[in-house]
Amino acid sequence: MAVAAEITVEQKLRALYKLQVIDSKIDKLKSVRGELPMEVSDLEDEIAGLETRLSNMKTEIKQLEEGIGMNKTKIVDSKALSKKYEKQLDNVKNNREFEALNKEIEIQGLEVQAADKRIKNFQFEIEQKKLSLETLNKELEGRNLDLKNKKGELSTIVDETEKEEKDLMKIRDKAVVVTEERLYTSYERIRKSVKNGIGVAMIERDSCGGCFAKIPPQKQADIKLRKKILVCEHCGRVLVDAQLAEEVTI
Repeated sequence: MAVAAEITVEQKLRALYKLQVIDSKIDKLKSVRGELPMEVSDLEDEIAGLETRLSNMKTEIKQLEEGIGMNKTKIVDSKALSKKYEKQLDNVKNNREFEALNKEIEIQGLEVQAADKRIKNFQFEIEQKKLSLETLNKELEGRNLDLKNKKGELSTIVDETEKEEKDLMKIRDKAVVVTEERLYTSYERIRKSVKNGIGVAMIERDSCGGCFAKIPPQKQADIKLRKKILVCEHCGRVLVDAQLAEEVTI
């Protein structure tokens, strides 16, 4: 990072504060986008979750339908066996065979009843799942519409701010060139450590414009002289006087 020869402290302060003004404008442009990118990402995750639930539910319905099919086959087989045993009753030779066949007929009858009950239970489950499926489909449709709108909104905002942000970045690059490397490094470190992104603060109402701590009168007077770089003892931000701040334009 090249620094111009014999650059004064005042020039450094102006360059540094100009950098702050530019960065604040860029921050504001990004804030216009706000939480939209995160909202879009959250919606995409939610939609993926709904689609997974839909897929799982469809699989469950298919398995239940297969279960119904298997139990219907079981009923057919059990009824066929019952008929077979009933025919064999005509040829029994003793009570023992008669009782054994009747027992088998009874068992097959119970198998039919059990299969029929399972079929009804499966049918009920399918009806309930289809109702849930309908609800999920409507919810998914709504979320997809929300996502489409959010993406459209984000795209519009990005289009509107992209050119301005690029222009500001070009101006920023020029401001960085005349900013002392040590000051720039300190400025970037402070900006990353604070929520408001202010690394260079203007004195407002006798206080630091970054953390609002009071600045002693003598220090304020020294800051107005612009003979050396002075920082806030509370937050470490570089301080500039209000007049210098007002004179800085981009």
